[in-house]
Amino acid sequence: MLTKQEKKMTNRLISEKQWLHVVCLVILVVLLMLAVQLDGMQAGMLWGISTTVWFWIAVGIAIAHQVNVWFCWRTQLHANLLSRVFGRYEFSVYAIGFSILGLSRVVVVFILAIANRGTLPGEEWIYQILAMIALVPAFYLFYSVKRYFGFRRAFGIDHFDESYRNLPFVRKGIFRYTRNGMYVYGFLILWVPALWYASHAALVVAMFNHLYIWVHYYATELPDIRRIYG
Repeated sequence: MLTKQEKKMTNRLISEKQWLHVVCLVILVVLLMLAVQLDGMQAGMLWGISTTVWFWIAVGIAIAHQVNVWFCWRTQLHANLLSRVFGRYEFSVYAIGFSILGLSRVVVVFILAIANRGTLPGEEWIYQILAMIALVPAFYLFYSVKRYFGFRRAFGIDHFDESYRNLPFVRKGIFRYTRNGMYVYGFLILWVPALWYASHAALVVAMFNHLYIWVHYYATELPDIRRIYG
């Protein structure tokens, strides 16, 4: 049993820098509420569901995904919560949830882009060229993760398995050019449908996702890296 002081310290570690997460998220959501009033943002629907509803579903899934990662990483790292609940399946359970939310994050942006297509000014073919350009570094990022980094590490297995904490940082593939490949290039995948379908609403959601993942980096991942690796 933990003492009262130990519980207090554990809770403090779990919530470390989450004030930054909350403040930045509130600011981003307020900006989204303003952006949704812009021309073309509410145009269209798909499967009888309006663009506005798809817009907020996409935003909600992004928030749920990053809150879930924070909760699982921190409670496992500082309290072994997932290990105590799921035993040796702790990482598998977490990875399944991560994958479902992560894939949903991409799929719903595609749906939103289709519902709201053609709402950006100019010719669609210009945006489609930009979409293909954005796809190149995004694919190179996922190739680099698969070949040099490993998806288990990308999911955050170092929060679960101490043996991964002795591995060196990867400096191959796209990681030769940036330490934060996932954040710089990985989220370009969400720009692709927005540009391909020339969707104003999807473009705003892609921008939100790209900004919000940096909130995760500074509020959750960077403090964890410093505690895990020193």
